[in-house]
Amino acid sequence: MSSRLDAARPETAPAETSRFRPAIHFTARDTWLNDPNGLVFHNGVYHLFFQNNPFGSVWGNMSWGHATSTDLLHWTEHPVAIACDEAEDIYSGSVVIDHANTSGFGTAEAPALVAVYTSAFKGASEHCGTQAQSLAYSTDAGMTWQKYRNNPVLSRNSANFRDPKVFRYQGDNGACWVMVAVEAQHQKVVFYSSKDLKSWDFLSDFGPANADAGEWECPDLFPLQVDGDPDTIKWVLIVNVSPGAVAGGSGGQYFVGHFDGVRFTPDPGSVVAPVGVSALGDSAAAAAALQQCLWLDWGRDCYASVSFSNAPDGRRIIIGWMNNWDYANELPTAPWRSSMTLAREVRLTAVNGSARLVQQPVLADPCAGEILPAGTDLMNADTFELRNSPLQLPDAVPGRAHIIEAEILPASAERVDFRLFGSSDGSEGAVLSYNTTSAQLILDRRRSGNTGFHRKFPSVESAPLVLEDGVLKLQIVVDHCSVEVFAQGGAVVLTDLIFPESGNSENWVSAEGGPATILKLTVSTLT
Repeated sequence: MSSRLDAARPETAPAETSRFRPAIHFTARDTWLNDPNGLVFHNGVYHLFFQNNPFGSVWGNMSWGHATSTDLLHWTEHPVAIACDEAEDIYSGSVVIDHANTSGFGTAEAPALVAVYTSAFKGASEHCGTQAQSLAYSTDAGMTWQKYRNNPVLSRNSANFRDPKVFRYQGDNGACWVMVAVEAQHQKVVFYSSKDLKSWDFLSDFGPANADAGEWECPDLFPLQVDGDPDTIKWVLIVNVSPGAVAGGSGGQYFVGHFDGVRFTPDPGSVVAPVGVSALGDSAAAAAALQQCLWLDWGRDCYASVSFSNAPDGRRIIIGWMNNWDYANELPTAPWRSSMTLAREVRLTAVNGSARLVQQPVLADPCAGEILPAGTDLMNADTFELRNSPLQLPDAVPGRAHIIEAEILPASAERVDFRLFGSSDGSEGAVLSYNTTSAQLILDRRRSGNTGFHRKFPSVESAPLVLEDGVLKLQIVVDHCSVEVFAQGGAVVLTDLIFPESGNSENWVSAEGGPATILKLTVSTLT
């Protein structure tokens, strides 16, 4: 890292905001971050590159930051990997391992890592005002990077052509590289192919469809088996949208379908309307249609989710940015601002004849058999009936994240509530509820603590949730400034930031309107 970057970094975070720094979610040490970029597993190490402002805690000076991990929970931050300069900002993209040395940047014995990123060209460039795709490569396992001298390698003379996700595709005519990128303001995903990562040919495009009222960004495309059946393969196309997501502002939608090496064709059950949600006009109709779209996350704070290349054992693991462009630059933390979601393993399962994603947080090394490494069990309750009095759970502990796992039979209860980071008098806290009448999972953060830094932050999120055999199944990950909920085995996921008041550490579960039966309730911690 240059001396300029070192000099620009603040020394320490103010004491009043350091308590918000997560225990098991990645944050930059003392700068801004947003979209995850270049996720790749190489030589036993997970590499997380990310949009980073090396000079401050708000968006700007976009460069690729860099962190590594061996377990997807504990991260080591490294110097800036690919830095902005007078000619370009370094926007989102991906990293591949060029095993066949198609690019010539490495050798067959020592393949290079190749980053395909968006150059956002500035005044010092002859391409000023456009966004195009460029290359950088690493021959030392991703620790240092060299920009390709003949950048950009793909331009459409567009101001909003960005976010390339590249993968190796094996088709009837052999292997090639496929790029999935976006024309952001046209709500289109565009597909290209290449033999060498340097010369690209247009294949097709997809969109607009479903949630198309905002810009489309950060696409991803990958195959998955349905319910583990190798003879039933579907392709998942992730398209992030901002604004216009189901909870407001930024969010990630997905489509399930078929990819033949040229064109992505969605299954009928993946598309709400051929013309897309924005064409519905009426706000009530559009809101109802958004509820029918396929969402990675129903909360306010999961955006730009993309997957790792080369993940071990053929797993598909994604990470998102835990924030929302509605208020991203104003979060009450300093000098660091923003974090990533937990890594999540995604699978496809059949639901009423259609394939749907399920997600599970990666709370252990994916190659290990442990469930909660270095965790501490705080509570493990036997079956009991929850009536009028709330049950107090273990308090939040500084420096640790809490994992709450519950299986609850609501029975005659109208609502089951979890109050998280609550005050001792019960007046404050984030409230996660399941409403049995509306069959909705609801997260209310309006009284969760510091909510006044932006008018759009106090909010209530909801997601439709159908129980199996009448049992509510929840896995709740509570870190110092976030709640991630994985319901019914990850069929529904809901993520929100929260910023509790100092001293608010109490957690409770209660049943309202009648008794509920607790079949399973465990609380563990991770550090």
